[in-house]
Amino acid sequence: MQALWMILAAFSFASMAVCVKVASEWFNAAELVFYRGLVGMLLMWLMARRQGTTLRTAYPGMHAWRSLVGVMSLGAWFYAIAGLPLATAMTLNYMSSVWIAAFLVGGALLAWNPRAGALRQGPLALAVLAGFVGVVMMLRPTIEQNQVFAGLVGLLSGLGAAFAYMQVMALGRIGEPEARTVFYFGVGSAVAGGGGMLVIGASPWGWYALWLLPMALLASLGQWAMTRAYSQGATLVVANLQYSGLVFGALYGVLLFGEIIPPIGWAGMALIIASGIAGTVLRARAAPHAPAEEH
Repeated sequence: MQALWMILAAFSFASMAVCVKVASEWFNAAELVFYRGLVGMLLMWLMARRQGTTLRTAYPGMHAWRSLVGVMSLGAWFYAIAGLPLATAMTLNYMSSVWIAAFLVGGALLAWNPRAGALRQGPLALAVLAGFVGVVMMLRPTIEQNQVFAGLVGLLSGLGAAFAYMQVMALGRIGEPEARTVFYFGVGSAVAGGGGMLVIGASPWGWYALWLLPMALLASLGQWAMTRAYSQGATLVVANLQYSGLVFGALYGVLLFGEIIPPIGWAGMALIIASGIAGTVLRARAAPHAPAEEH
């Protein structure tokens, strides 16, 4: 059943990305972040009330950091979705697993003592290198279309997501309920998006504003389904099924937006997925009791 919840989460996030791409024709990234946070905050408040969970926390600083890096990642991802093919933007955001593996390799290198023996992070380092080779392969057609900046922003969205995932894991270890964590992320999104709207300005509303509601609902459904998938302890199968979202995103891009992904782009996507799965497996072997990531 956990696997089905993860597939539902991946499908919800990919469907949300479709709404973001359509809505970005009329709304900027700050507005999308604001409305996504506002609706998500309301839904998590209702869920917390239904579960009898208080929203008061003893760790406001940890929630503030998780919201900060999460909102930066979300805004960058929404910007990339607007400027890149859907499959490319989603794949760059899913680079978070590769970034986390890169952090582990970097930490091992800093702490490595040559006198103590050989460095044991070789396979993980190879997975990281393969992931970044996949990025170059995916961005090559993007660069040819003069979309370099959007590609870099998309890559940074994956980096921000990696920091957010690690903070979510830390909050889970100290016993913070999922509804509370997601609620404060919604608060951070609404505040940051609202601040951005004060600077950039707000767009006029029309019939197209209807896209904002399914965008926010699908985002909340995706987070809720992923929480359910991990509620009984994540398995490698569940953790790696998150990459099914890239398949959904690619199909959406081709079928709905007529996007053409060249062979080198498909190969790069496959390499990133393989490196992310390899990184997850290798990290699990190194620390079998470590919690899995949450989108």
